[in-house]
Amino acid sequence: MSEYDAIAGLYDPWSTSVVEDISFYVEEALQAAARPVVELGVGTGRIAIPMAMAGVQVIGVDASAGMLAVCAARAAEAGVADRLELRQGDLRRPPVDERVLLVTCPFRAYLHLDRDDARLEALSAARELLLPGGRLIFDVFRPSQEDIEETHGRWIEREQGIDERADWNLVEQTLTLSVRDAACETTMRLWWLEPQRWVALLADAGFEVEGVYGWFDRQPYAGGEDTVFVARRR
Repeated sequence: MSEYDAIAGLYDPWSTSVVEDISFYVEEALQAAARPVVELGVGTGRIAIPMAMAGVQVIGVDASAGMLAVCAARAAEAGVADRLELRQGDLRRPPVDERVLLVTCPFRAYLHLDRDDARLEALSAARELLLPGGRLIFDVFRPSQEDIEETHGRWIEREQGIDERADWNLVEQTLTLSVRDAACETTMRLWWLEPQRWVALLADAGFEVEGVYGWFDRQPYAGGEDTVFVARRR
């Protein structure tokens, strides 16, 4: 069972303000739409459904049965169920036999991997889904000291009636994130890396890094919290 199962019905209102990455991933998907696009960590379809609405065939993979059920209902409501195929599976072993031009892993999903061997396994698995020259695009973060000081150990209302708490461990480089409303609650752990480590892992997995952005406006990374990687299969 995934930690997201407990908040599958809460996830959309919790993340309702997160919209800045949607157009970025849709634009990238349209460039590769000659074949299906694989989205790893598809969740409730926050990005995959807009992709499908733009005409892209999407294969969405997620470990959470609850999130996939919400995604399927949302896709049907949006009229794009025929363009979004959902499969339950792990980031390290996605249940995809198709070979595609683009694999995405948005909204920091790779931070659920806790060790370099698991990260390398996941990146290598993504590479195996790609045709020669195909691309993997994903985003991650590392926190700023200001963010840690403002949020550590405090319950903060993220959206109306929805609270979250961040507990940061600088030694282990982990974020323990708790989310709750009046009816449900879950806790998950994320592990962050320095961007240089992601570059090294991508090289080990058989990728050439084409771009490292600091945000979804495609500005080059200049040392901030967020990092967007565009990597091409060698």
